[in-house]
Amino acid sequence: MKRVLFKVILPLLVIAVWMNMCYWICVDGNGVNWFQFWIMSGFPFGIRKMLMLLIPRNFGTAGSIGVLALDAIIGGVIGVVVLAIKIAAIIKEIINIILEYARR
Repeated sequence: MKRVLFKVILPLLVIAVWMNMCYWICVDGNGVNWFQFWIMSGFPFGIRKMLMLLIPRNFGTAGSIGVLALDAIIGGVIGVVVLAIKIAAIIKEIINIILEYARR
């Protein structure tokens, strides 16, 4: 039961809450801005990788802010890949749990 809680339920709950918040932020008068949703939903999962690529040094204020914005976009794109891998790992864990109970 502890394995199900910490490897399936809690990660899915965190992902669902975060994606729901991102969805309502990205809704505008014309519909959903899917590119913004894509970047925002992946941002917390790629935040560890984003500052490893471009470090804002020897720039002015505007250049540093521009590099940080580019880092945030890159972090969001990387985060979407990490998010997809996490969801695949959760699905794999669900299948393993079902097969484990089926063998008993």
